[in-house]
Amino acid sequence: QLVESGGGLVQPGGSLRLSCAASGRDLDYYAIGWFRQAPGKEREEVSCTSPNDGSTSYVDPVKGRFTISRDKAKTTVYLQITNLRPEVPAVYYCGAQKGLFIGYVPCAPSEYGSWGQGTQVTVSS
Repeated sequence: QLVESGGGLVQPGGSLRLSCAASGRDLDYYAIGWFRQAPGKEREEVSCTSPNDGSTSYVDPVKGRFTISRDKAKTTVYLQITNLRPEVPAVYYCGAQKGLFIGYVPCAPSEYGSWGQGTQVTVSS
């Protein structure tokens, strides 16, 4: 089971750190992705990390502002968000998929089989 936390209301330019914690699961063998979904929209990828070599991927709008990382205990994956831009409120979800991804970072929602309940992020002044 995945549990996201860390969302909230933040002003433009502010920062947040989202957490994706696994209950009783070593995430070291899982690709982990962060996705966002605005009301009435499809879930879309934000950032993902491969289990094999720690490779990461980011969608262009967040490059340089978002950082995905794993903790040393291998049970939590973070998404550090800085310089938040005004946007419609969205729910951020983490997804997990066990597998061997050689030279590839899966980052489409359809590639992930396990999901958390999401954490709301609202950027507003």
